[in-house]
Amino acid sequence: MIIGSEIFDSRSCVLGEGPLWHPERQQLFWFDIINCQLLSKLGEQVINWDFDRHVSAAAWVDHDHLLIAGETGLSLFNLQTSEEEMLCEIEANIPLTRSNDGRADPWGGFWMGTMGKSGEKGLGALYRWVPEVSCGVEGGELRVLLEGMSTPNAICFDKSRSCAYYADTKTRTIWRQPVNSISGWPEGDRSVFVDLTACDGESEHKPDGAIVDAQGCVWNAQWGSARVACYSPEGKFLRAIEFPTGHTSCPAIGGTDLKTLFVTTATQKLPEDRSDWHENAGKTFFHKLPINGLPEPRIKLQKLT
Repeated sequence: MIIGSEIFDSRSCVLGEGPLWHPERQQLFWFDIINCQLLSKLGEQVINWDFDRHVSAAAWVDHDHLLIAGETGLSLFNLQTSEEEMLCEIEANIPLTRSNDGRADPWGGFWMGTMGKSGEKGLGALYRWVPEVSCGVEGGELRVLLEGMSTPNAICFDKSRSCAYYADTKTRTIWRQPVNSISGWPEGDRSVFVDLTACDGESEHKPDGAIVDAQGCVWNAQWGSARVACYSPEGKFLRAIEFPTGHTSCPAIGGTDLKTLFVTTATQKLPEDRSDWHENAGKTFFHKLPINGLPEPRIKLQKLT
C-alpha cells in the first residue's frame, strides 16, 4: 500500500464522480452527482455549474465544449456561456434511472452506464454512442451493449485499442470486452479481468471508476476501501494507493506531465463506525505517479468540425 495523497479541492461532494483532465485547457472537471453539479478549479479559483438533473461524466469536444452524460442522455455543454444542447436521449422517459460512469473511447465514441437512482438491482445498462462524423449516420449511432446491470462502472480502454473494460460494482467483477480495432464496437465474448470476490483478503473491495495508464495498467478506485488499485494488463494486482476516506469513486490522470492521479470521493453512505473517514469524505485528492497517463480522447462533432 502506498500512502501520500494530498487534497486538490476541499469542497465536499455527496457523490464525487467522473473526473476528466481536459488536455487543451489543462484543467480538471468532475461532478457531484447528487447535487447535480459540474465542478472545476483554476489555480485557487473554484468553479461550479448547476444542472436541473443528475450529471455524472464527461468528455472533451474542444476548448470550450464538453460532452455531458446526464440522466436524460448526452448533451453538448458550453463552458463559457453555460448553453446546453441535447445530442442523444438515453432513458429520458425512465424516471427511476440516471447516468453513472462514462468515458470517451479512442475511436471518438462515448460509453455510458445507467443505474437505478436507489441502486436497484437490474435497472442498469451499458451504452455506446458514436457521433455522425465518425459513423456517417445523421445524429450519430446509439447501441445498448448490455442490460440487466446494477451499477455500471470502471469504463476505460486498452491503449492498444484491443478491448474495453467495465464493471458491475455489486458483482465485484471487472470485465474485459474485446472490440473491433477499427470501429471500436464490441465483438466476441467478454472475459473476467479482475474477480475481487476470489482474491485473498480483497473480498470487500468494490470496483468503481477506472483509468488506463501509458503502460496499459488499469487503475481502479474501489468503493469502501479507501484506495485506488493498479492492475497489470493481464489483471495481476500490482499496488494500491491509500486515501484518507473510504468511498474512493473514480480516478483521472492529468497534470502538465500526465503524472498526477486525481481521485474523487463521496460522503454518501459512509459507515458510521468509520469516523476516521468522515473528515475528508467527498473531497478531491491527487497523488504523483512514477508513470504517465494517456490523454483523454476527443469527441468530434459535425457541427464543430
